[in-house]
Amino acid sequence: MSTGTTQAGSHALRSIMLLKLFVYVLAFSLPILFYIRQRRAHLPSSGTSAATTTETDGDKSLKTIMQPPRDDLDPPKRDPITLKGLEEYDGSDPSRPIYVSIKGDVFDVTRKRDVYGKGGSYNIFAGKDGSRALGMSSLKPEDAVPDYSTLLENEMKVLDDWHSFFSKRYNIVGRVSDMPEAVAPLRSAAANTAADSF
Repeated sequence: MSTGTTQAGSHALRSIMLLKLFVYVLAFSLPILFYIRQRRAHLPSSGTSAATTTETDGDKSLKTIMQPPRDDLDPPKRDPITLKGLEEYDGSDPSRPIYVSIKGDVFDVTRKRDVYGKGGSYNIFAGKDGSRALGMSSLKPEDAVPDYSTLLENEMKVLDDWHSFFSKRYNIVGRVSDMPEAVAPLRSAAANTAADSF
């Protein structure tokens, strides 16, 4: 084997490792950015919300990646949908809406087709309940499953934050009727907590 081939292989391996590192950094930084944004949203603002715009030297406003909460959402619907039925809304058919389920609540994310649609950066969550991956801050397909019963306490907090984030930005159009048995106690506890807060 020539030295040039070995160097090319080493360079390719290094590039792959850097790409993996970038993906992991991105996956772990998104929840942190979300947390910081949430904290800023609760601070008193002076005119413009720091959570939705950033001032530059030229007094130009730049929108952040995270969208602000919406006040025009429809009341949540609890229409039952199976995990198999949810697969039909994975963004592969441009004539159908795109649904993402978190902890069994089905959100209509169609207006963000560029992100959740086919080829989008978060298409991994489209047409399924990927609660476990959200809690783990993972973009691995094998982690995007509905059974989040094995999440650690801090990961459960991240999952709850994502659920809260989606609840303030996307319409809930249904409820997964066949979530894994392992999460049934967790869903019951969450429903009771939500009912107590009203």
